Amino acid sequence: MRIAFTGPESCGKSTMAQWCAQEFDLPLSEEFAREYLEDRIDYEKNDLDEITLGQLADWLLKGGQFVADTEMTVMKIWSEFRYQHVSMVILEACETQNFDHYFLCAPDIPWEPDPLRENPSNRQELFELYEKELIKMKRPFTVLKGSLKDRQNVVKVTLEKVQKP
Repeated sequence: MRIAFTGPESCGKSTMAQWCAQEFDLPLSEEFAREYLEDRIDYEKNDLDEITLGQLADWLLKGGQFVADTEMTVMKIWSEFRYQHVSMVILEACETQNFDHYFLCAPDIPWEPDPLRENPSNRQELFELYEKELIKMKRPFTVLKGSLKDRQNVVKVTLEKVQKP
């Protein structure tokens, strides 16, 4: 299985991806942007291509089955939102990525400050962009909302259905 977690900042993607990887005994592909931006105070539009390529390289290393803490819809929406432009690198990565299921994390949990987070006030607006994009791309996805336990239960039930022929 290839499973991806997506959504706006501070909506539980990392928490859910770590839990899911452990629960289903799959490798975890962490968000490459965190590693890339760790020593940078600011970044530019071109850095998004480097982040995209780094994330894709990690996916290749993980092989056929893994849980992704992020995916290319994140790169596409963030590039559109921040720079009003999306590069061909990001567009191609977004169009060609292949996950068995996507989990879109709702921003119904409290915002947690983090040096790499930039948007505490418009998470719902961004969530709606993610939802529209996943529908447009015909991606199989489930919205995760509520408590951690609620989200975990939805993931378990959903993946049981996805795994059955």
